[in-house]
Amino acid sequence: MAHLQRREVLGLGGLSAAGLLLQAASTPQGPSSVQQQPLKKIALEEHFSIKALLPTEQEVSFFAPEILAAIEPRLPELGEARLKAMDAAGIDIAVLSQTAPGIQGISSPTEASGLAIEANNALHSAIAMHMTRFKGFAALNMQNVDHACDELKRCVLELGFVGALVNGSSQGIYLDDPSMAPLWSCLEDLDVPLYLHPGIPTDQPSSMVKELDGAIWGWSFDTATHALRLIVNGVFEKHPGAKVILGHMGENLPFYLWRLDSRFATTRYRDSISMSPGDCFRKHFWITTSGVCDNAALQCSIDSLGDDRVMFSTDYPYEDIELAGHWIEQATVSNAIKKKICRDNARQLLKLT
Repeated sequence: MAHLQRREVLGLGGLSAAGLLLQAASTPQGPSSVQQQPLKKIALEEHFSIKALLPTEQEVSFFAPEILAAIEPRLPELGEARLKAMDAAGIDIAVLSQTAPGIQGISSPTEASGLAIEANNALHSAIAMHMTRFKGFAALNMQNVDHACDELKRCVLELGFVGALVNGSSQGIYLDDPSMAPLWSCLEDLDVPLYLHPGIPTDQPSSMVKELDGAIWGWSFDTATHALRLIVNGVFEKHPGAKVILGHMGENLPFYLWRLDSRFATTRYRDSISMSPGDCFRKHFWITTSGVCDNAALQCSIDSLGDDRVMFSTDYPYEDIELAGHWIEQATVSNAIKKKICRDNARQLLKLT
């Protein structure tokens, strides 16, 4: 009963008390801002897990145990409860992906390849049961790039997946490593995006403390750095058709692009790429609102990237799905922009009919 009461306070099954306050605070004033009907949304960062890849308490030790205990049962569930939560948030389609650390947390290359296939097959089975509601991002074993490319082709061409999601680095190897070139070529050939999601950082900076580890800051910092490595180390120079999605409102990068360009222009590396890091980001990256229900952050992202580069997500089951759905409907942007963020941009990027 104590756990149940705790879950209700946290809002893991619905709109939390904090969420209601946020909703009230972010409700726009005036009749011109009122959304007449709930938007039918597409959400791009919605997590699941096969049982063999459920995050362990050690891997996500920053979570309070009772919160992790409430989240984990929701990850393998790909049926009635998830659809009910989607309906409550006004989500028409959820693009599902294997949660972190996932395949990137498996040290054995052989085991990682087998689990990637298992996770993708399980997701395909769930999609087949709910074809109008679920889509999928492929899980890939980046320790074996040839296998990753073969699996990505299978998932896109045979299973109908709409891209891939990689949870950070793979045993110390980031996606700007030259060995990753075949993956980028494969993504270009298939014309699908890569969702770069946080994973367990390979080497935390010495300034990191346990209170800032994980999703609160450490994972976002590592993922933002990973994205910038792709830019400054020339991945997009070699692969001009590559497309990358970042969650969590762009892992703070939309707010930093001016400073990034200003300081990069003073370095000895300024001629190593053909455009500024900020321009490269705006050309090759899309972001989602997953885990960030904040009007100021949304407006800044739109101002920085344009309203065609921002897409809706909730980060289910780690965040309150209903809160996210209500927030975006009441966000202080025009209804035309909301429609692009909630649906049209994802339809175009993922080529959804």
